Amino acid sequence: MRIAFAWFLPTVALQLAAGPIPAAAHTITEFVLATAASRPSAITRGPDGALWFTEAAGRIGRITTDGELTEFPIKGGGVVNAITTGPDGALWFTNFTSKKIGRIPATATAENLLVVEFAVPGPAGPLGITSGKDGALWFTDGAGGKIGRITTTGEVTEFAVIPMKARAITAGPDGALWFTDARDKIGRMTTEGTVTEFTIPTENSGPEGITRGPDGAVWFTESLSGKIGRITTDGKITEFALPDPNAQPFGITTGPDGALWFTEASCVRKRGSRCVIGNKIGRITTTGLVSEFAVPSDGSGPHSITAGPDGALWFTEYYGSRVGRLVLP
Repeated sequence: MRIAFAWFLPTVALQLAAGPIPAAAHTITEFVLATAASRPSAITRGPDGALWFTEAAGRIGRITTDGELTEFPIKGGGVVNAITTGPDGALWFTNFTSKKIGRIPATATAENLLVVEFAVPGPAGPLGITSGKDGALWFTDGAGGKIGRITTTGEVTEFAVIPMKARAITAGPDGALWFTDARDKIGRMTTEGTVTEFTIPTENSGPEGITRGPDGAVWFTESLSGKIGRITTDGKITEFALPDPNAQPFGITTGPDGALWFTEASCVRKRGSRCVIGNKIGRITTTGLVSEFAVPSDGSGPHSITAGPDGALWFTEYYGSRVGRLVLP
């Protein structure tokens, strides 16, 4: 079943640095999930040309570029958090409450899920996950304070070098794993397990999403301070303030246009109005020019974002139980 709503939205741009301003009209289409209160969270491009996403209510979702939706319930449920395409061509995900790393092939059907789950040892709460340059999957362990590695056959190794509260993780341009740390730090781990951390200049910044940028650096969101951060592979950090510090930037990805795209998860209202701060999709150039695009559904909580195979940006709406598609003009 597909229910879609399309909107043409104007651009709200803030000139922070020299750079091209995108065209004034982008199209956002929203697809309503069949399961109410499903809480779609992370989203990634799959190897089959579709978008795959997690649902905090204990499901894995799949949506084609023309909006056809399928949902796969995970046995035992749990808070299913992050998802990525693995080096073996399957989708790998984290299950925070069951303390497991899961694998679902792109050939899964509602009748035959083909899901395999691997337990993370010890006190655990896997959060973020990404494919490493070494042919394995790497994940953050939010409860255990560790960074984990899992092979495609399910062998788990964990590294606990220094105290950390790691959240999202990505493969960097230098072959290392880069992650956000809730203690106002950005971390770097080699595939041998050596960790270095860099302190974000802004205190109480709340680093959340992280991605490899198009410029050879790593970019991240600061959900509490309302900024987008950039860190070079040698640890130099630059921060870019959003138009409002209460926007709560969350997920981030590199777009097909060479800019960084991010979600704004907050919703600040005035006198019963629609969200006037947050509830937007943002764009920032590598020189710091910010543009924002309002999400049609009010208070939907844009969460994760990724570039699709169709040249559009796809994102999840956590509170709205929708998946959105933003088409560049």
